[in-house]
Amino acid sequence: MQQKSDGMNYAPKGQAKAVCEPGEFRFAAIGLDHGHIYGECNGLIEAGGELAWVFDPDPKKVEQFCRTYPGVRPAGSEQQILDDAQVQLVCSACVPCARGPLGVRVMDHGKDYFTDKPPFTSIDALEAARRKSAETGRIFAVYYAERLHVEAAVYAERLIEDGAIGRVVQVLGLGPHRLNAPNRPPWFWDPAQYGGILVDLGSHQIEQFLHYASAQEARVLHSKIGNYSCPEHPEFEDFGDATLLADTGATFYFRVDWFTPAGLGSWGDGRTMIVGTDGYIELRKYLDIARDPEGDHVYLVDQRGEHHLAVHGKVGFPYFGQLIRDCLDRTQTAMTQRHTFLAAELALKAQAAALRVGP
Repeated sequence: MQQKSDGMNYAPKGQAKAVCEPGEFRFAAIGLDHGHIYGECNGLIEAGGELAWVFDPDPKKVEQFCRTYPGVRPAGSEQQILDDAQVQLVCSACVPCARGPLGVRVMDHGKDYFTDKPPFTSIDALEAARRKSAETGRIFAVYYAERLHVEAAVYAERLIEDGAIGRVVQVLGLGPHRLNAPNRPPWFWDPAQYGGILVDLGSHQIEQFLHYASAQEARVLHSKIGNYSCPEHPEFEDFGDATLLADTGATFYFRVDWFTPAGLGSWGDGRTMIVGTDGYIELRKYLDIARDPEGDHVYLVDQRGEHHLAVHGKVGFPYFGQLIRDCLDRTQTAMTQRHTFLAAELALKAQAAALRVGP
């Protein structure tokens, strides 16, 4: 499922590194509407998880999923999975507007939950999940893949923690995506179902900023949305940007769009720049245009010089193992619930406050 030209079906694979015993951690998949479900499952399996069940109302999606993961059992209903006491976590990439409510049902059945981004399309759904997580003690995890499933992004975190660029003062996030309009399902074009561009693509960007800046709070200063190239879908948004300010004093600007041209060798030229008091980092996540089709390039400029670090295949994806251990040990090492929900909340606020621009 790792199709670099198609972001909807891009599912990275890493080296297997089990953090639990065989059969100790069993999980299931409910909702296969987005290809990111494969990235979620790959990461959990590589970390030692056992994929037990799958359910989706579409038998074709289930058939494809079972071909990818031989041995997984198709369930006759969502309830069959929720009633299985041996399943510890449910992962999902259902239609975005259904992700929050599914998470509440999962937590009500004593299981942890791992959903694709965006996890919510409304503040009401966010607050319902927040309350349920606090009430049950269950984990509501989100697949913010543009940091969690990118080795360059993981390596940048280590550089920042080691003090390579000093205190982070500004982050710039660029998240262009390829539209692939003929292959998109109807829900993709409906903001009520996908949440809007700043909720959908922007949640990735905001999560990265909060993490790299070590922010506990942030506020949206300004945001914009527009539809420049899809007049046949007047409610759709193909452009969005926003500026945020963190409680640390760090600032953030990000831009997301659906304008990736056919000539690019990846689904998007995702980049992140992190400026610190003692240096800066640039991440070229999926390729280095016109130079190297392989991704995970880290450019570091510090007090000693200029450095190019090619880290593809050298770092791994520690988040998935940390998430499994959090589920087994009842800890919050992979990502705190506060951070998980704050990133989603800020994306919803940016979307709600956005100025409409363009034609």
